[in-house]
Amino acid sequence: MWRQFTYTIICGICLLLVGCDHIAEDERLIYEKPEPSQRVVLLEDFTGQRCVNCPTATDVIEQLQETYGEALVAVGIHGGPLAFAGNARVLGLKTETGDLYYNHWKLEYQPVGLINRREPVNYTEWATIVKEELAKPSPLHLLGSADLEDGTINIIIDAEGTDGTVTGKLQVWLLEDSIKALQLMPDGSSNQEYVHNHVFRTAVNGIWGEDFSINEGEIGEWVMTQDLDPSWNPEHLSIVAFVYNDNGVQQATKFKVIDF
Repeated sequence: MWRQFTYTIICGICLLLVGCDHIAEDERLIYEKPEPSQRVVLLEDFTGQRCVNCPTATDVIEQLQETYGEALVAVGIHGGPLAFAGNARVLGLKTETGDLYYNHWKLEYQPVGLINRREPVNYTEWATIVKEELAKPSPLHLLGSADLEDGTINIIIDAEGTDGTVTGKLQVWLLEDSIKALQLMPDGSSNQEYVHNHVFRTAVNGIWGEDFSINEGEIGEWVMTQDLDPSWNPEHLSIVAFVYNDNGVQQATKFKVIDF
């Protein structure tokens, strides 16, 4: 009785194994494509403290952010002829890197914006182009976190490919909000208490970023650090990370620096 029961089990296992041999190898696993990612649009606002029309462009950005929330990431890049480097009495927000970007894109006036690194456009056109860019699919997820410890900002960027292979550059920038500083206004007045937000401070991983590549379904992590400048307010710092290539910005994200 026991032998017969054992024999029956062995035969059943053998039949099962033989049966499996008839299933083609490419049919044994079913590939599930990653969930598509909601596109986040990057708006590079080339601005200046001596630019009388720049506050109007800032108003447009605020309206767009009210409409789209975190799906729109804005960066105020102080560079070009209307940016102010500051002096012993007055704080300036101009940076050498901001100047370099302004000249690289061959910009001719301010305010002017790059939206997902399409052609430079006047702020009167920003709403239309942001809407167009948000409607496009994104080929990757992009997230990040950052914390401040002992004067060093520790940054982690996580990416997941969701559609094909994405190659290009990963760019990471440090921004600061709530900076009170001089701004010339549309009526010609000078506002010493103007609040500047999303101000570009520095490029964390080089002026043009670092090489980036990720395949569909692949997950990657990038770790980097940034020394804290004494002039920056830790409570108002954030990180912007984005992946770009010759086809423009493929995805972007923004997150706060947590000060422990």
